[in-house]
Amino acid sequence: MTSVVFVHGTGVREDSYRASYGRVSRGLKRVRPDVRLVPCYWGDTHGAHLALGGVSYPERDQDRALSGADADDPLTVWALLEQDPLAEIGLLADSAPPYEGGGFVPGRVSPWDALAGRVRSLGAADAQVPGAAEADGSAHEFAAEISGQLGAAAGQVAAEISMRLSGTAPVPDAEAMAARAVVALAVRLAENAQDAEEALPVDGADRDALVDALTDRLGGGDRGAKAAAKWTASRLLADPFLWGISPGVQAGRRRMTGKILPGSGDILRYQGRGAGLRARIADIVALTREQDGGPVVLLAHSLGGIASVDLLAMEPAHGVDLLVTVGSQAPFLYEIDALTGVRRGDELPATFPRWVNVYDRRDLLGFVGERVFPGRVTDARVDLRQPFPRSHTGYFAHGPLYERIAAELP
Repeated sequence: MTSVVFVHGTGVREDSYRASYGRVSRGLKRVRPDVRLVPCYWGDTHGAHLALGGVSYPERDQDRALSGADADDPLTVWALLEQDPLAEIGLLADSAPPYEGGGFVPGRVSPWDALAGRVRSLGAADAQVPGAAEADGSAHEFAAEISGQLGAAAGQVAAEISMRLSGTAPVPDAEAMAARAVVALAVRLAENAQDAEEALPVDGADRDALVDALTDRLGGGDRGAKAAAKWTASRLLADPFLWGISPGVQAGRRRMTGKILPGSGDILRYQGRGAGLRARIADIVALTREQDGGPVVLLAHSLGGIASVDLLAMEPAHGVDLLVTVGSQAPFLYEIDALTGVRRGDELPATFPRWVNVYDRRDLLGFVGERVFPGRVTDARVDLRQPFPRSHTGYFAHGPLYERIAAELP
């Protein structure tokens, strides 16, 4: 039996790992039901924790804000909605002219109030997530994960449209804008309800399909986000301070540090105290080899991939037949001479197993290895259709990833 040892990345704790493990297990079973998935959770034991309760923080908080936008990137609008799901509505409210509808007509409802009513109907008790019944794989999982929050999201978006846009001139593709807001807010609410340590993995194709279905239900036509992204980016570039308006962008230092500690702290702790994590992986591999007797594959995400590369470069008798890194920084760390297992300029040892490195070009933490280790690693590109950071956390929600892995498994 082929066994796949799943090593998680930075910032993951038990509840989040359990969800990721279940997602990977279902993905592998669809393509290789004969494979056994083996857990390798290390967050509690070898991750970063504020052991003294945060006494190292200064007394005064400092706020930070983000800036910058790319008018040519169709994902600009999603990058903004990641920070504030209602941002498009707010930007339009700040710039839309008054509605010249020909004066008062008894019984006539403004276009925006009519749209708000249709959006509100998405949250009706008998409403179903569009396409949920027909979807399969990752699309079905995504629809199921946010279905419980769709009603609340639709209600908030409808209220925002009525309050901020009623009385302003209608715009093309308003239904698509509303659909994007509902999906972005439903994802945010689902994450808050789960109190997850990492962002909900969402494949861009699944997100776009749901937006299209909601747009259709709202009576919209053009469903593309490219024009909206250009309009949004032009507003941001004209006034970069708009990036600081959203409460999701502004936060005190203690709050921000608390949110990024598991991710950044795990990396720092590994660089200084990485032997324990490497030993954990080695023990799981040895036990798996002893129990199953078949090929052993390491499937490692992010920091887990760094630790796996270090381990396999340092341990000649590691017992691993294939390494699959996903969203890995190992090639980058080698280039800056920061890998523990092999110094820059040295070659990977002859005992190093076959290595497949999966990356998304929008993942700012995913690097390629073929030019770094010629002949020793094969890069495999996927397209999650997501802006960063979901382009880093969404790999295991991407159905084609498992097909690519299946093609490599012993």
